[in-house]
Amino acid sequence: MKKTGLALVLAVTLAGMGCTNMTPQQQGTVSGAAIGAAAGAGIAAISGGSGWTGAAIGGVVGGTVGNIKGKQQQQRGY
Repeated sequence: MKKTGLALVLAVTLAGMGCTNMTPQQQGTVSGAAIGAAAGAGIAAISGGSGWTGAAIGGVVGGTVGNIKGKQQQQRGY
């Protein structure tokens, strides 16, 4: 689990650094994927499942939700 946590922290840090020139929809997608991956890995670790599988599923779900939320913000002009 230590390697999974380190990989997630690194991914979130790198994603945050690259968000300066992104549209709100793109930022929502990246942020949602990072948060979803972290949550998915944590839930999988607590429940005794594979951290990588949880991170992958959480990342896809989080990225999808973040994309939708970012698109709504972009249309509103935030």
